[in-house]
Amino acid sequence: MTDPVRQALALWGLEGATSEFVAGRENRVYRIRSDQCDFALRIKRPGYRTEAELLSELQWLDAMHAAGLSVPRPRPALSGALLETVGSHYVDLVGWLSGRPLGQSRDRLAIDDAPGIFACLGAEIARLHDACDAWRRPDTFTRCAWDLDGLLGDDPLWGRFWENPTLDPETRQLLQQFRQEAVRDLGAMGSCADYGLIHADIVRENVLVDGPNLRLIDFDDGGFGYRLFDIATALLKNIDEPNCGELQAALVSGYRSRRRIDEKMLDLFLALRAVTYVGWIVPRITEEHGADRNARFIRTARRLCSAYLGQPHRA
Repeated sequence: MTDPVRQALALWGLEGATSEFVAGRENRVYRIRSDQCDFALRIKRPGYRTEAELLSELQWLDAMHAAGLSVPRPRPALSGALLETVGSHYVDLVGWLSGRPLGQSRDRLAIDDAPGIFACLGAEIARLHDACDAWRRPDTFTRCAWDLDGLLGDDPLWGRFWENPTLDPETRQLLQQFRQEAVRDLGAMGSCADYGLIHADIVRENVLVDGPNLRLIDFDDGGFGYRLFDIATALLKNIDEPNCGELQAALVSGYRSRRRIDEKMLDLFLALRAVTYVGWIVPRITEEHGADRNARFIRTARRLCSAYLGQPHRA
């Protein structure tokens, strides 16, 4: 059987490079070590993104790198294309960024001066949003939208969370009620909302800490959305930290050091981010650890939706 990694590397003239598998979910990611430098080779899961969406992501990354952000920079193949195909898979190659992840989900944060890091992260997210607003996108640019329909419509981007088959009747009713009120409240924001291109997945694993520098990776779910959604995503996995309030204040303060933000609706976006995972996990429940993750996602969503609706929380 032909090795797709070797096939892909040949398209970039990297036949002599070594590869190491590092991650596999929506993409299979390999660290490529060559005489030039290190790269990340990404082999895409068929059907998850269209060719136009994948190319738009690479154009976006290239523009953000040109704007001075520390993001993976796409490398053109020998053909000059940013995106190639190997068999039924799209593949691309981006620069490998140094640093270690901010943390791992479910583990306690183990970093020095966590509030200081979160203040820097807030400022970096604001820099990203500023650069996105300043970028003149190609006419062909297309990405998903984390808008009202993408979050709460009949066919949300990450699935109909209120129909997760493992929900008990009480939790299902809670999520349906939250959906109804969230549609009303999100719709009321209207033109007052800060909306534009967002990363949409600023979890710990996608933030690399390299000394005083922070780097953002994995724009696979990036698209158009509410800027508060990025803030909520960066905070959600930290809500069980003993100093969660301090981390939230630091993140918002760091963002405000570069860009305006109205955090009055942050509780809504925390709950919105939580329920997306209840939909996302449905086709993945049977995977290893899927049932445990599903139960954890439901607990978090129940907690945050109850708080938003002003209802007693059932542990």
